[in-house]
Amino acid sequence: MTETQGDLAALSRFIFRAPKWYASLGFALVVAALAGAAAFDSQFVLEDAWQGVFFIGVPTVVAAVATPPIDRRLGGQLTPNRASLLALVCEVFLVAVLVVAGTIAVLTPLGQRFVFDALTVGLAAVGGIRLAVLLAVSRKSLVVTAIPAGIQTATAAFLVFVYSGTARYVEVGGPLVQSFLSRPSRGPAELGAVKPLDFAVLALLCALYALAVVVFVRVIDRPWRRSLGVSVLDFGRGFVGHIAEGSDELEEFFAALGEEAVVPVSVLSARRPDGSEKARFVLPMIHPGPMGEIGGGNLPKRVARSADGLGFPPHATAGHDFNLVSEREVDTLLDAVSRAHDRIEYSKTGTPPVRRRVGEATVTGQAMGDGAMVVATYAPGLADDIDYSVGLSAVAEARSHGVDAMVVDAHNANDGLAGDDLGHVVPGSQRSFDLIEGVGEVSAALANAPHGRLELGVAWDETPWTASEGIGPLGVRVAAFTVAGETGVSVLIDGNNMEPGLREAILDHIDADPAEVMTTDTHVVNTVESANQVGGAIPHDELIALVASLVEEALADREPVEAGMATERARVTVFGNDRTETLASHANAMLGMGSALAGAFAVALLAVSIVVFLFT
Repeated sequence: MTETQGDLAALSRFIFRAPKWYASLGFALVVAALAGAAAFDSQFVLEDAWQGVFFIGVPTVVAAVATPPIDRRLGGQLTPNRASLLALVCEVFLVAVLVVAGTIAVLTPLGQRFVFDALTVGLAAVGGIRLAVLLAVSRKSLVVTAIPAGIQTATAAFLVFVYSGTARYVEVGGPLVQSFLSRPSRGPAELGAVKPLDFAVLALLCALYALAVVVFVRVIDRPWRRSLGVSVLDFGRGFVGHIAEGSDELEEFFAALGEEAVVPVSVLSARRPDGSEKARFVLPMIHPGPMGEIGGGNLPKRVARSADGLGFPPHATAGHDFNLVSEREVDTLLDAVSRAHDRIEYSKTGTPPVRRRVGEATVTGQAMGDGAMVVATYAPGLADDIDYSVGLSAVAEARSHGVDAMVVDAHNANDGLAGDDLGHVVPGSQRSFDLIEGVGEVSAALANAPHGRLELGVAWDETPWTASEGIGPLGVRVAAFTVAGETGVSVLIDGNNMEPGLREAILDHIDADPAEVMTTDTHVVNTVESANQVGGAIPHDELIALVASLVEEALADREPVEAGMATERARVTVFGNDRTETLASHANAMLGMGSALAGAFAVALLAVSIVVFLFT
């Protein structure tokens, strides 16, 4: 993962679930009551609070309740939870505007008139905010989207119109209509300063803000359409849908970007003499990303739980270009796993483990039946993902020595997301040749090694740690393969890479040689931050003690097994070559430049608003 891709993955820190609509509305009414108690000046605090609820809270409630059905009737997809959250955010923004304006009015000679001018600007801004969000979420035309977007502003303006007595300036209907449209005696005295011109100014500002939203969206959308062929609004809609409702809309956006890829799916299974599966190693050459449970982020869990025995889903040699575009693609991989598992021919024999070091690469392998598991690491050097093509070359090198191998990226030493190159092993690099040559030496040794009776012991602990602490739901899993008295131990931790030096500290406490520590590279641990490695948030000594005890348990669990391996190919849709980097670059540029551009637009609109008030 490059730093740019890391910044994209860091978007996962924004992932959350929108509160239920009633929670948002309840909080909105509390805020409105507090704002009313602070803003109005009647004889009773409760009356002030009630006026706050009525004039500030009611527009929020109306917007929350009315926006979803109107939006959906017009072809949108805003849900009640999203609508309520949006209405609450707009209410808080409006209250903040009034608080600032009120403070300025008290400290300066501007007076109450300034507060109402600020209210006008705030209501227009609320309309602009809602328009921008609904354009992103519902993806309809400006005219259609403006209808549900204007509900909160229109409701607040209507209440001010009625309870300020503005209707007395307009000859509309008879006495009965006037009695409903003009109720200044029942409203706060502060509304008496409102004039019909204020509503004309509000309409003008709403039009200006809507125009600014359209221009802003088109400016930031242009690079996306030219280079990726998709709209930034599609990305925004998908991201909002995921963080607010847990929907799969973001995956639909990724699917539009994706490319078809053919990936090998290798399955190494070990079964007891009675035929029951004891352990299953599954290695689809896919990257489990991009973040959270989006795409293939939860691939290791799905793969492990599809096994009859204890599932081991180590990390394959693939980077973020091979992220699955949707969780549905995992089903395609699982189908390939099932086909490969059905083709396995089991054998009672295997070879002792072999380890070689070439350059920076340390490669450990052990043959089981007619297949072999080969694990590569650059530790104590720091590294991240191994490129797909490098992994394929390593597999081909193993085959040239007569060994059908699954090549695993141990993914067990890194220092976060600092720098432009985080140790990604790419074709043509010295590290890529170290890996290929190391796999070749190990494969040659395995091809010439004597075979003996194969034994396997396993152990597993879910651990007390959570994803926020860098440990996924699979916890820690250990497999110990023994042939001719020599044992190779594989430790698999459900996490995304490891803190430097932790791998060596664990190996020092394991009573077996050779042994290797691997991580699954699960991205469910990246819902808080993009760099959340194993050992970054948990005590190292506790993890080391847990692994050591599990190794002892696995060694005690050893029994004769039969093992074999088979590989199938699966056609899946992945992000595609260079798509991840392009998407990451655009998303990061949008966050950086977009925020600056939005600030410039806000300043420009504020200046225009001041000019409008000066001339009206």
